[in-house]
Order: sequence, then structure tokens, then C-alpha cells
Amino acid sequence: MNPVRSIPPYMGTRTWTGPGELGLSAERLPIQASRIALVGVTAVFAAAAATGRVPSLETQMIIYLVGMVALNLPHGGYEHFSNLRRRGLPFGARYVALYVAFVVGFVALFLIAPVAALALAFATAVAKGGHGDLRVMDALVGTSHLRTRPQRALAALVRGGAIMIVPLAFHFETYYGFSSYMVSVFDPAAVGTLSTSMAAGRPVLLGLFAVGFLAHVGLGFWADGASRSWLLDVAETSLLVVYFAVVPVVVAIGLYFPLWYSLRQAGRTVVVERRAPAREDGLAVPVAWGVLVVGALATALVAAGLWIVAPNPLAGASLLVGLVAFYTIFVCVVALPHVVVGEWLDMKRGIWYVP
Repeated sequence: MNPVRSIPPYMGTRTWTGPGELGLSAERLPIQASRIALVGVTAVFAAAAATGRVPSLETQMIIYLVGMVALNLPHGGYEHFSNLRRRGLPFGARYVALYVAFVVGFVALFLIAPVAALALAFATAVAKGGHGDLRVMDALVGTSHLRTRPQRALAALVRGGAIMIVPLAFHFETYYGFSSYMVSVFDPAAVGTLSTSMAAGRPVLLGLFAVGFLAHVGLGFWADGASRSWLLDVAETSLLVVYFAVVPVVVAIGLYFPLWYSLRQAGRTVVVERRAPAREDGLAVPVAWGVLVVGALATALVAAGLWIVAPNPLAGASLLVGLVAFYTIFVCVVALPHVVVGEWLDMKRGIWYVP
């Protein structure tokens, strides 16, 4: 494992602008479905807001749990399964050891400094959404307008930033409320620090996001003009901004990961298997599935361990609110190694591999 991944030759030099050249209709289906899904959810909640019929917060939390637990969590396990299946046991052992180390370290950070840990958790969500989507763009949407490494990093920051930063402007009360519950799982006294930090950081983050969005759009146009890949990028990025501005934050995050992130990664997986089929070495299929089951059990153990070590696992709130807060922390804890170990430290492949 190496923390530095070299940019593949097509990044910054390849002129491919989309999947049409390769005729990948099956792979494009999840991309189209993700766009339609977010447009549909946005339209529904825009109409609900206009008519004063926005679902109650309790209903929103149920939607969140269904989306994140029933739909998105299994996909996260599959990403590791797909990445490790043909890698062999020595690599897999190192992978798992690093994963466990990051989980333990992140839980320890929540226990010691919950506000700082929460900031890292939100940054992880930005990295997961943005960097993961960037690799989908490489495979299916096109990135001819992203010519340099800084441009690619900016694209990932803007797309991922929409998830965590846009709701700060449009749904601040709910955003702060659930953030305070998450901090209270470990230290209710730290909520005051959270309030001060969010009040100071909110205008800065919103300003940086606005500048980043404009810079991303402008640099892309400067590099490639009104190309197909640039137009699609602008349309998709704008859709993400509008979606997180209109849809209540609890629902928006709960449905973003299954309806956008997971769907699009499924399309990328099809591209990868078609363009670079898995080797025949590594783990046999029955063993690989056994590893997947063990991984699922280990994930459950992480949740159980977090519940045991957390001083106040339900944050002193009602059952539904407490479960949402606790589950969100659990997702954050496993998301950090998901991104860092599963992708950034895996030089040869990674969970978002594009050949």
C-alpha cells in the first residue's frame, strides 16, 4: 500500500468525453437513474414546501434510516468485496488491519474530542461523495475538461461539498440540531464548543464553497470550452446543489447515498468488469463470499462496540432521534477507513478503480 497514487495516463490528456463512444448503454442506465431520482425527489419536496405539506421530522428520520441502513450499507460492503476478491490473503490481511486501526483511532478521537471528530466525519462525507463521483465521471460521464490534478481536486471538493456545506445555508437549524445530538453521544458539555465553531465556520465554508463552485465551472470551460463533459458536469453539480438546498437535510443525505452514490458506483463497476475483467487468481468465489459475511459480522461488531464505549449512545434524546444520531456516527466511523484504506492507500486498485 502506498499513500500516493499516480494519475493514470487518461487523466488530463484523454479526450474521451463520455460513454457514447463505447456504446455502454447498460452502464449508463444507473447514471440516468441517479439523475432522474434526484430531480424527482427535489420536485416532490419543492412541491411539498410550496403547499405546506413537508413531511414531519419523524417521517424524515425514518426515510433516512431506510435509505442509509437498508439500501446504502450493503453497497459499502460490496465495494470492499469487489476490491478484495481477487487481491489475495496477504494484501487482504494488511487491508483489514489498517481498516481496524482507523476505526479504533476514530472512535478514540470521538471520545477525546467529539467536535473535532465530527468535523473530520463531515470532511470524510465530502471526500467520499466528491472523490467517488469523480471516478464515476472518469468512467462514464467524461472528464476531458479536468486537465490538471488541482482541477480534479476542486471538482471533488465541490461535488462533495454540496453534501455537507449547502445544507448549512438552507437547513441550518436541523443541521445544527443533529450535530449537537451526535456530539452529545460522547460529551453533552461539548455542545457549546460546537455551537461556537459552527457559528464561526458557517460563513467561511459557504463563501469558500461559492468561490469553489464558480472556479470549478470557470476553469472547466477555460480548459475545454462548452464540451459535452463540461456541460454534463455543470448540470450534475448544479443538480446536487439544488437538491441539497431544497430537500430537508435528513432526507437529502439519507437518499443521496443510495440514489446517487451507490447507483453511480454500480455503473462504474460494470464498466470496470467489462474493460478490465478480474483475474482468476486471488480468492475463490465461495471463500470470497465467506469473507463478505465475516465482514458484515465485523461491521455489526463495530456498531456494538461503539454502543458500548459511547457514554450516551442515544444522546439523551427520544429513541428515533437517538438512533439517527448514533447510526450517523457509526457510518462516519466506518466511512473514514472506507475512503482512506479502501481507496487512497490502495495504489493498484481501490474501491473506485477505473482502468
